[in-house]
Amino acid sequence: MVLDIQENKIFNRVDMKIIVPMAGMGKRMRPHTLVTPKPLLPIAGKPIVQRLVEDIVGVCKEKVDEIAYVIGDFGKEVESKLIKIAENLGAKGSIYYQEEPLGTAHAIYCAKDSLKGKVVVAFADTLFRAEFNFDDSCDGIVWVKKVEDPRAFGVVKLNDKNQITAFVEKPDTFVSDLAIIGIYYFKDGENLSNEIKYLLDNKILDKGEYQLTVALENMMKKGKVILPGKVNEWMDCGNKDATVDTNKRILELSKNNGRMIAANLIKENSVIIDPCFIGENVEIRNSVIGPHVSISENTKIDNSVISNSIIQSNSILSNLILHNSMLGNNVNVEGESKELSLGDYSTQSSTN
Repeated sequence: MVLDIQENKIFNRVDMKIIVPMAGMGKRMRPHTLVTPKPLLPIAGKPIVQRLVEDIVGVCKEKVDEIAYVIGDFGKEVESKLIKIAENLGAKGSIYYQEEPLGTAHAIYCAKDSLKGKVVVAFADTLFRAEFNFDDSCDGIVWVKKVEDPRAFGVVKLNDKNQITAFVEKPDTFVSDLAIIGIYYFKDGENLSNEIKYLLDNKILDKGEYQLTVALENMMKKGKVILPGKVNEWMDCGNKDATVDTNKRILELSKNNGRMIAANLIKENSVIIDPCFIGENVEIRNSVIGPHVSISENTKIDNSVISNSIIQSNSILSNLILHNSMLGNNVNVEGESKELSLGDYSTQSSTN
């Protein structure tokens, strides 16, 4: 998430908690999520979830004292990475588990011990630019983006006071073009926890799952005020093409901060067209790389032309013309393919 703060109206508070539900299997991103959870896939050299929490912390004037992740069985190595991301931001890292995919409200409630005080809930599916303003005159904020075709999204309805009055999932007929993008602020996390607990205790399901929007509607029925937050740009990471496009956009947004190329790059008879990200210990020979290419550490590329692509670590690429592609870790590819989507440990050559 890249936050573009134009008017920062964040009020004085003691601290803030961030809860990141990320237990989903990322089926639309397969084969890339067969080994790596989707929020840990790299965008311009950083995992999606790291970009998300770094930018939220960056706009909070008060200290973010805890970042809580709700995950599946991702393994201890992933958990350690998530804890380190939080600690590097001066926050406590907490791990909670969602063992069954029972909906958005259920995922948040898995972190009920952290649902106290002021809370940001951010689903690690998208990156965006926004005016990120916490207004304590309301009880909550739901960030939304105006879309051309709202039929594929959950949307919000507003009254003449610019307050949210209803949530509608994938409307067949037009009710609103303000799509919910998956980030929320709550002034009172315990109040949200109680509303979700009510859903679970009474088995109030919507399409077989416990939905956050149902809990929010119950809050509004009790007089709680929830406002829409404005999003300037919404960048999806839901499938390969969208993720490659988001990588391109993040590289464009970051290029004014200097070249994102490791000093120990080995480059022989090659050209790099910015903006690109190139990690540590990469070797590039007889190739043209860029624009809009991200290459993770220890990858070797020879005799290739690569643009608008994401290539992860410890991979070997040769004799390729590659565009709009996404390659995992430990991939070995040789040949003339022009567009690829390969998961970790894949091998492909022109003779296969």
